Order: sequence, then structure tokens, then C-alpha cells
Amino acid sequence: MESQDLRMFKCVAEAKSLSKAAEVLGYVQPHISQRIKNLEEELDTKLLIRTNRGVTLTNEGEALFDYAQRILRLMEEAKAEVNPNKFKRSLIIGASQTISAIKIPSLFSSFLKEQQNIEIKIKTDRKQVLQEMLLYGEIDGLFLSGIYNDAQFETVYHYAEKMVLISPLSAERVETGQLTLLINSDVNCIYRNRLLEFSKEHHIHKANIMEFDSLEAILQGVRDGIGMSVVPASVVNSRGDMKSIEYQELSEDVHIDFVVKKGKQRSQSLKKFIHFLGSL
Repeated sequence: MESQDLRMFKCVAEAKSLSKAAEVLGYVQPHISQRIKNLEEELDTKLLIRTNRGVTLTNEGEALFDYAQRILRLMEEAKAEVNPNKFKRSLIIGASQTISAIKIPSLFSSFLKEQQNIEIKIKTDRKQVLQEMLLYGEIDGLFLSGIYNDAQFETVYHYAEKMVLISPLSAERVETGQLTLLINSDVNCIYRNRLLEFSKEHHIHKANIMEFDSLEAILQGVRDGIGMSVVPASVVNSRGDMKSIEYQELSEDVHIDFVVKKGKQRSQSLKKFIHFLGSL
């Protein structure tokens, strides 16, 4: 069993598709298919179930996928340990765009001052997608708010974030409900849901709703007078281009958890990051 075979298998398992894995790895699909077939013959078991929609893992495939992640991670750690001048340890963290706007980069900046041989990558997506990425080992940890799968994940750090309601300076439009509610397209976004709750509490029933995938687009929409939104207070406080808006701090905080997968062997870089968070 070669490391390259494990890399190919891991990529196929994550992409759930032979063709997508081939595209990611830069190979033709028949090559990927043959290498997986050779792996199945070597292990004398079926690893993938092929369908018209892609591939899924068998029970044996699930077991190998777990080992492949650990083996490949240990190989990367070994290279970084033996030759730290050439190889860096990696740490991949997930967070929504809103959560990752201010606080997370600040944490990373402080952490990297202590750990210069670690390379951090951040993945932003919808909450459900990020949980799936954590479950399948595509990321090491995840910053999120609200309910999560506590049967498979555990919180190792948490903090509170102030929320603010931001709107154009024309207060009359807010009171009459003529403003548009600018919300994140992720239905699990805590800031989106708090804005919808606010609109009900203040009987803003006639407001239109406009969804965005980007925090920057939401902020620009408020600056341009399109509508109102709820965002982290740190986002507003850190910017000098918010003079055309007014903001109101909401009474409740958002609680952000940093979660990792239960029972999974933690890499040295993840252990160091958790230790760093615990020292704050």
C-alpha cells in the first residue's frame, strides 16, 4: 500500500466522485479508477460503491478512510519534525464568513507569533457544510455558533461576541418597515436569525428580504442605504467606512464555540492551537 494510493483514495472519498478527484489531483479518471481497483485487490475487499451520482464508502472503505487521514497526517508531521526549515505543520480551521471576519484572524495572528512553523488555512462555508468537513477530516476544527452535533463534536474553547443592528441614517424608513432586511443566505446563520427575530419584535412586517453570500456585500448594502442587518460589533468597530450608518447594540451576545471531532487523534498543530486558546 503506497502513500500516493492513500492520497488518491482520500481525495475520492472526500469528493464522493472519481471524476472530481481526478480533476483535483490532475490525473485522468481511468488512472484514478485503476489505482483504487489495485487497492481493493490488495486489501481483498470492496472500498467504494459506484453509482450514477458518484461513489460512497463501504464499511471497509470508511475504516480505511480513517486510517488514511491519520497516516497522511503523521507523514506530514514527520517531515515537519525532521526538517522544520523546509516543511511546516498544517492546521485547517473552518468558520463562517461572519464569524471569521475579525476575531478569528486576530487569534491566528497571536498564535502564529508563537508558532511560526505552522501554516494555517481557513475554510469558509455554510454551517452544515463545515460540520460535514469536520466529520470527514477535511478540517481540524471549527468555529461556530448555535446548536451543533454534540454526539460527534466537542467544544474545547468558547467566547462571546456582541451583536449590533446596523441601518442607514434615515431612521424613518426603519420605523415604517420600508427598509430591506439584508441577511446571510445560510439559514443557520445566527446573525440572520437574530435580524428576522428583530423584525418580528418591532412589527416590521412589510420589509423585503435580500440574501447575500458575502458579509462585504451586506455591509455595502447598508452603506448604500438598501437595508438593515445584524453583524458582530467587532466588524463595525474595526472599520472606518461606517460613517453613513447608525448602529444599535443588541442586549444578548452570540456565543461562539471552537469544536473538534470526538475520539479523533489530534495533530500536534491542533494540540498547540487548543493549548493557545486555553491560555487566553
